[in-house]
Amino acid sequence: MAEVKLFRTWSSRFALRIVWALKLKGVPYETIYEDLSNKSPLLLQYNPIHKKVPVLVHNGKPIVESLVILEYIDETWKENPLLPEDPLERATARFWAKFGDEKVLPSIWESFTNEGKEQEEAIVKAKENLKYLEEELKGKKFFWGEKLGLADIALGWLALYGSSVFQDVAGIKLLTEEEFPLLSAWKLTFTDAPIIKDNWPSRDKLVAKFKATREDHLLKKAPK
Repeated sequence: MAEVKLFRTWSSRFALRIVWALKLKGVPYETIYEDLSNKSPLLLQYNPIHKKVPVLVHNGKPIVESLVILEYIDETWKENPLLPEDPLERATARFWAKFGDEKVLPSIWESFTNEGKEQEEAIVKAKENLKYLEEELKGKKFFWGEKLGLADIALGWLALYGSSVFQDVAGIKLLTEEEFPLLSAWKLTFTDAPIIKDNWPSRDKLVAKFKATREDHLLKKAPK
């Protein structure tokens, strides 16, 4: 029995972070795929508060919330660190990871799940947030300089979901090479890393899933 288990869904961008981190560290683990419409008793036992994936179980003890899990992985398995040793650089990486979850992702999601004026306003906000990431990448290959780190893994969903799947499904343009050359270069470098490109979910399946998700959101917002 594996000492490390990961509860996830095939499409969760948050769980994908954990896959990348474990692969980068060379940590063997067992994957348990969850159906969130019929959550398993084990998932509810391990994450009774949020009842969500991802959940990492290490020696029978659960760790929840993807950014928390990433730091746990980095502190438990020292090889190929995700965070630098310098306290300021560590704090900076944590800031950008949190910025991605609290600002970038919500604004892109609003762009994806709206139409008309609401969508236009959301796109403006999304691009404002992307500009901060563009600025941070000046003179860098990754958010941690020349090495892939925690901020890159936390923001990695942008490379497929945010800049490709969401844009194509909603017919919008957010992360373009013309407006964001550094982010675009980062996306290519990030996705070319073996542990990243070897562990993406099927793009066609993601497009089908998020097309249905967007239609459902728009239907719920439509006047009755």
